[in-house]
Amino acid sequence: MSVDSLHDITFWYDPISPYAYLAFERLPEALMGLSVRVRYKPVLFAALLKANGQLGPAEIPSKRDWTYRQVGWLAHRHGVPLDLPAAHPFNPLALLRLGLCTATDDAPGETNRYVTEQLFHHVWHGGGDAVAPDRLAALQTLLQDHMAQREKPWHAPGSELVKQRLRSNTDEALALGLFGVPALETRGRVFWGQDALPMLRALLEGDPWFDSGAWDAAAALPVGVRRGG
Repeated sequence: MSVDSLHDITFWYDPISPYAYLAFERLPEALMGLSVRVRYKPVLFAALLKANGQLGPAEIPSKRDWTYRQVGWLAHRHGVPLDLPAAHPFNPLALLRLGLCTATDDAPGETNRYVTEQLFHHVWHGGGDAVAPDRLAALQTLLQDHMAQREKPWHAPGSELVKQRLRSNTDEALALGLFGVPALETRGRVFWGQDALPMLRALLEGDPWFDSGAWDAAAALPVGVRRGG
């Protein structure tokens, strides 16, 4: 496969995740020089956790502390601006729905890069309360203006259409086996976490490891013991 061919990538995210934010900011540099088309699809992270019987990193006290330390370091290391919000975790449902208010009929589950960036910056820039009503109202005005400039329709955040878009994205993510965000999918393979960006690039550049059988072998490894079993 030519490295100059167009690569389709789906970027699954929830703006509540600092790792998804870091991956979003690092993606252009990580894929520099490649011909790519990225589709950004918001999904309710909590629904993925629930379906897989998991707790989020912010729901385990010691892991929560480490998460904030690590993302602060990673942001510093990669030169990405990051301010922790006033409180975390929070309920991201309003943000996810605002993003999907901007989806168009030809891509009903997607947000463009500008909209995705606004959602992430709303949470991870400035240290504000991500769900403060006045801040959500300001974000809605910004996104409505964006759609007006594009001459595209705006659908109310509480409309059944917008709610269904989020449900459909979540169902699709679960069908793909997604268990967390960020998740980047291409050619039927899913890469999880911002630290998987070099691995993703290696696939797109034709690294022979991906045709060696190692990818599939990982899923075939027998389970030695199960807790409670």
